[in-house]
Amino acid sequence: MTANETQYDAVLVTSFGGPEQKEDVIPFLENVLRGKNVPRERMLQVAEHYYQFGGKSPINDQNRRLIAALEAELAEHGPQLPVYWGNRNWHPLLAEALEQMKKNSVRRALVFVTSAYSSYSGCRQYRENIAAAQATVGEGAPVVDKLRVFHNHPGFVEALTDRVREALMKLPEEQRVAAQLVYTAHSIPAAMAQGCSYGEQLCETGRLVAERLGRDKWQLVYQSRSGPPTQPWLEPDVLDYLREYKAQGNDAAVVIAPIGFISDHMEVIFDLDTQAKALCDELGLTMVRAATVGTHPAFIRMIRELIWERINPLVPRQALGVLPVRPDFCPVDCCLPSARPGLR
Repeated sequence: MTANETQYDAVLVTSFGGPEQKEDVIPFLENVLRGKNVPRERMLQVAEHYYQFGGKSPINDQNRRLIAALEAELAEHGPQLPVYWGNRNWHPLLAEALEQMKKNSVRRALVFVTSAYSSYSGCRQYRENIAAAQATVGEGAPVVDKLRVFHNHPGFVEALTDRVREALMKLPEEQRVAAQLVYTAHSIPAAMAQGCSYGEQLCETGRLVAERLGRDKWQLVYQSRSGPPTQPWLEPDVLDYLREYKAQGNDAAVVIAPIGFISDHMEVIFDLDTQAKALCDELGLTMVRAATVGTHPAFIRMIRELIWERINPLVPRQALGVLPVRPDFCPVDCCLPSARPGLR
């Protein structure tokens, strides 16, 4: 065990959170929107997305499976660290997790955030949420160090590539070669995107995956935008792109791969499996949706490798492609909130 390894007592998995039942939906969305200028009508529209699925978001069960897989990975390969779980917007909340860690005498922890890319809402805001939770817990709250952004880590790219390959194999052989690969990610305000490398990182990850699949036809699009129509957000929207794709005379199947997401949560199953699939049916396009990385073994192994590289300076930091390894500690001016997205 290295000197650095003894500095950490635990791993904290931090995610967005989601309602577990119908009664949780409105309080959950109120947590998401606190301090944001989003009309209540918009909130109620999003609530209906959850009600269509019984008021339960799949994200919490998916995080439970991820944590179980990570615990098994650490038990087998080390480091031997307990894993805690705290969400941004719903139970178990970050303050609840830190309070339990304090009771268990955890002094310093590494946090894995379920977001692969650099942006305010995907990185900096989580650090702000952790700081707020530490203030709530007060004296004795554990120090928490965030693991780096991992969009170009070999384990993440391998897992994404496998998921897209699996989706392609669902198409008949005669449709596979001509199929259009469409990557999706959560849209963010254009002003926010100017202060981070979000779009650049998504394009590079998409390129890396396509390269490994031997495909040169792919398109990055965005989904799940919110905010007033007058506010520019990253485009094209996935639905607009599909309409334009068909209007240009294309009939080849589309494989939609949500590379901007870690798990098949509400935005994936509503925006893609429901809305995009219905539009493709209407347009006469064959659509297959690739799974997110979820608990893919390469992805779980990647988390362990991120932990090891942080606690042992002799472990190399891995990255593919032309973009560099992201730093362990974000610069003070990284991913500033020029404008805040409302609903995820």
